[in-house]
Amino acid sequence: MTPWYDGPLAAFDAGTTGADVEADRIVSAAIVVQDAAGARPRVTRWLVDPGVPVPPGASAAHGLTDDCLQRKGRWPAPVMAEVARALAEQCGAGRPLAVMDAPSGLTVLDRELRRHRASSLARYLENAPLRVLDPRVLDRHLDRYRKGRRTLADLCDQYGVGAADEQGAAAGALAALEVTRAVGRRFAARLERLSPAELHTLQTEWHAAQARSLQAWFTLGGTPQTVHPAWPLRPALPTAA
Repeated sequence: MTPWYDGPLAAFDAGTTGADVEADRIVSAAIVVQDAAGARPRVTRWLVDPGVPVPPGASAAHGLTDDCLQRKGRWPAPVMAEVARALAEQCGAGRPLAVMDAPSGLTVLDRELRRHRASSLARYLENAPLRVLDPRVLDRHLDRYRKGRRTLADLCDQYGVGAADEQGAAAGALAALEVTRAVGRRFAARLERLSPAELHTLQTEWHAAQARSLQAWFTLGGTPQTVHPAWPLRPALPTAA
């Protein structure tokens, strides 16, 4: 039987105007589908005109400027619906979804759906069970004592995944997919008997434990930063009465 890390996988990534999932906007998104390890990936890309300025730092990260997005980007409302339906299609087909730092990528999509569609990611996925594989959570749990950063670029170096030659959500999604496969292979003895559904449940617990540990470290160092324990999607903030 083919282990999950050699079988069909999908991956999602999004470029945004910043790191605040509650306020920042999506400017690009991509879904990559691969039917088996080594197979040619199928890529779907979206560009979005967010209707707000893109800070220079964000443009430097993903290569998308205000001028580019105003000329080539589409209105957010139809794009968010298309992305959510595409994710639901992959989940409905039984493909696990690789998402680097899932609480950021999936939460910002959920907030955009609420903002532009008066909907939520959960509504689109209500008939499609979500089985997320987050390479950051997996790596932190399986190699917890390794020192150093764990960005996607760092994980690519650590697991021997070639860095993409281009910026953008498609490159990020493909890298997340390949790193997820590489994590599975390196820790096959601990992972191959677990199904993606079982791993999804375990990652909820692992991420919460990782968040508690990081929060304690921030508190000890006097850093005023909150680490959210929810995974793979942060709950929506309560609306004002």
